Amino acid sequence: MRLKLDIFEGPLDLLLYLIKKNHLEISDISITQVVDQYLQFLEVMELLDLTVASEYLLMAANLISIKSKSILPKEEEDQEEEEEKADDLVKRLLEYEKFKEAAGFLRNKEDQRNKYFPRPPTSSKEYSQTYIEASIFDLISAFKSALKEVPKDVFFEVMKEEFTVEDKIHDILHIVLEKGKVSLEKLFSESKSKIEIVVTFLAILELIKLKEIAAVQEKLFGPISVAKPQLVSS
Repeated sequence: MRLKLDIFEGPLDLLLYLIKKNHLEISDISITQVVDQYLQFLEVMELLDLTVASEYLLMAANLISIKSKSILPKEEEDQEEEEEKADDLVKRLLEYEKFKEAAGFLRNKEDQRNKYFPRPPTSSKEYSQTYIEASIFDLISAFKSALKEVPKDVFFEVMKEEFTVEDKIHDILHIVLEKGKVSLEKLFSESKSKIEIVVTFLAILELIKLKEIAAVQEKLFGPISVAKPQLVSS
């Protein structure tokens, strides 16, 4: 089963995520500090049979090239070429970050205007607190943590088990509709096998794609819950 998800962003988004999670400054990044993590994310996507856009692979090749040249003896010409590639990447990241910040500013302005015509208040206590939306990279990071000791070949046995993505979609949707939200850690911990964790994760991604649920956090890089989309802060 191959899933193609529209919730993926681009390779620059993944790099920015890793830089911020590691508390690095873009202008001071050491490629060797993030390239291995970047490749691990791509590996998890591939093992889960997710369609990975070609630009992710092109970025991976560029990162590997920069890293390999940084650790090998180099001629002056090679050093200049390496520095140019690294500088170009830093420039792209800085420009992209400004673009994202501008886009976020415009979204906030639109949200503020929409408050003049607010939706009717709900009587449910579950909406007394709003959350920020977790990125696809937060989800994959949480999934990696849950399966960090699982042998790689376990991923290829998903469809041989009694669990199906369709069944898990139904179960998760039922829980979210009943409770409003549930922690990702709880969903994983209640799985009876590592295979069930994989199927649960795929079901969550599909539900997010269908906009039936949202992955939310109280703070950046915090614990993740899956919830009704209305809980996400604008």
